[in-house]
Amino acid sequence: MNHLSLIIKREYLNKVRNKSFIIMTFLSPLIFVGIFALVGYLSSINNDNIREISIVDNSGLIASNFKNTATEKFTVLDNITIEDAKIVASKGGTYGVLFIPKTTKLQDLASATTFYSKEAPSLSIIRDIENTIESHVNTAILEQANIDADKIKAMRIRVSTHQETFEGKETSKADAVAKLIFGGAAGYLLFMFIIIYGNMIMRSVIEEKTSRIIEIIISSVKPIKLLLGKIIGTSLAGVTQFVAWVILISILTSVVGIVFGIDTGAAQSEQQEMIASAGGGSADLITQAYQAYEGLPLTNLVIMFLLFFIGGYLLYASLYAAIGAAVDNETDTQQFMLPVLMPLILAVYVGFFTVIENPHGTVSQVFSYIPFTSPVVMLMRIPFGVPLWQQVLSVSILFVTFTAMVFFAAKIYRVGILMYGKKPTYKDLLKWLKY
Repeated sequence: MNHLSLIIKREYLNKVRNKSFIIMTFLSPLIFVGIFALVGYLSSINNDNIREISIVDNSGLIASNFKNTATEKFTVLDNITIEDAKIVASKGGTYGVLFIPKTTKLQDLASATTFYSKEAPSLSIIRDIENTIESHVNTAILEQANIDADKIKAMRIRVSTHQETFEGKETSKADAVAKLIFGGAAGYLLFMFIIIYGNMIMRSVIEEKTSRIIEIIISSVKPIKLLLGKIIGTSLAGVTQFVAWVILISILTSVVGIVFGIDTGAAQSEQQEMIASAGGGSADLITQAYQAYEGLPLTNLVIMFLLFFIGGYLLYASLYAAIGAAVDNETDTQQFMLPVLMPLILAVYVGFFTVIENPHGTVSQVFSYIPFTSPVVMLMRIPFGVPLWQQVLSVSILFVTFTAMVFFAAKIYRVGILMYGKKPTYKDLLKWLKY
């Protein structure tokens, strides 16, 4: 065991002291926060732009219904043809021209209006224009039929089904969306981390093998201890980097908020005021979103993310290490990568197309116990409420499978690290397992 602890310490220090590891540990959060800050800044610039839209309303019915907003300014052009309006707009920098022709029937306006612009217009602008015309035309048609439009609107009933579990816990549609986002994000992050750190250990084994330093190490250490030490050491380095990312992203987010004058407290106060002043469905939707976030099992999700990350990484790292020992260069690894990646890819597809639709169905449960898919699938199920015993059972199966997999990987490892100059096949790997 003394050799194992030395190997773990060596692998861990070798990884965390590596220049590229240090650079990416600090650079990745900067890039992550920087991208979000840039997107937010560009969005604010985009929202500050006021789009001027000219209206040529030959029907004389619709133009007065368009109201200026923070991003849209409407100008009604009288006594001008549409062709002249287009020329004026193109020379004056107007965003676009809305042409509403004169029709014999109000119903014809549904397909008779045209929006002219230099380039393809924003979808939000077209949506606002269509909603305004649709609202006015529908109201006018009801009035022509001597039907009180206000009474029709007042008679409309919005159905909002109250959701509650058999145990009396309230749920909502926002709960499902929040669980989908957090579960999907956790599963996908784990998928990416396993691939990133798995490739890291595979490259490490290949480098030691090609430099022949492995021949010196193996003379005094058993292959299984060397393999286990490399896996655990790299795993600890990965956990260290992940924790550093979480801390740095939290700090950088706060710094960006201070530098750009984003007051989270004020933002929350504004949201609360908006909730209080909003009417009906809007207030309920915002309230449900807050309740959905607060109702998420965040502590459970974080703990299980760490356990499944460690277990999933250890399992796949043993396979990556065995592949690295079997080949002489990274190019030759491609023939063995597909069987390793297929379960992970399958887990992601099962998660997004099955777990989300029916998180407690047979397919979802089965794949959350299969060790090669459980790290991703079970993490996606947890936000939807998975009994603790199922989570513990899934983690236990994962770690037991890792122990068995290390035994088989070590057999390939102890033969492969001393094999040079031959491109191995699957038949060769099966032979090595029998030695």
